[in-house]
Amino acid sequence: MHRLQYHNSTYSSSERQSSWSNKIFPSTSFYCRVFFIVAQAARRAKRGTYDGTDWGKSSYEVLQAIEKIGVRVEITGIDHVKNHNRPAIIVGNHMSMMETLLLPAIIQPFMDVTFVIKESLLNYPVFKHVMHTRDPVAVGRTNPRQDLKVVMTEGKERLGRGVSVIVFPQTTRSQTFDPKKMSSIGVKLARKAEVSVIPLALKTDGWRNGSMVKDFGKIDTTKTAYFSFGEPMEISGKGNEEQQAINDFIVGKLETWED
Repeated sequence: MHRLQYHNSTYSSSERQSSWSNKIFPSTSFYCRVFFIVAQAARRAKRGTYDGTDWGKSSYEVLQAIEKIGVRVEITGIDHVKNHNRPAIIVGNHMSMMETLLLPAIIQPFMDVTFVIKESLLNYPVFKHVMHTRDPVAVGRTNPRQDLKVVMTEGKERLGRGVSVIVFPQTTRSQTFDPKKMSSIGVKLARKAEVSVIPLALKTDGWRNGSMVKDFGKIDTTKTAYFSFGEPMEISGKGNEEQQAINDFIVGKLETWED
């Protein structure tokens, strides 16, 4: 397994010299590399030889690619994931496509994991082959009641098989965080499945929305990508206190990371 090297539960990108092409055309250089990584992964996925270890490796290669164009990545609190020896719900805010591509490199070395995703990602050219192998929980985002039912049923089933689930409960990706737009779907699933919730705060606004394709915009190499995990929480009662604690954790970290 390709693993990031942590010190005191923290990872920080080391200084590295970028090539002239990475400096002049960072976004183009990055997306060319990512397409190659995903295409390789898709070929293995179609052959039925792509597993969780391979997913973590592909994600690690994407993380290396974004570092090579000058983006710094900082990860804190990884021991909350590493030392949690059972499946959990990881609940976080959602800013860009970056976290979808990088989180497997961060989490998969310590626990099998999948996502709650939009159904449309299962139809993405090339990328769809990889996502299908990860057995995600797919929701339509048009019928909240039906989405809740799917997450409760399929999410519990994944957890029962020992697979942790990453949930982004915001209605849509946003480079700002409004706690009012965070649903409690992750906490509800944790309560039903009787597993812990691990809060995740992230700041990946250096990956901007694209003008033609939303998921693939310009990469701002001056912005650091931040990921921070909080202490696992058991759900008591209806989970209102835990939901508030998740929101407070995210708000606090975003304030710390303000440019």
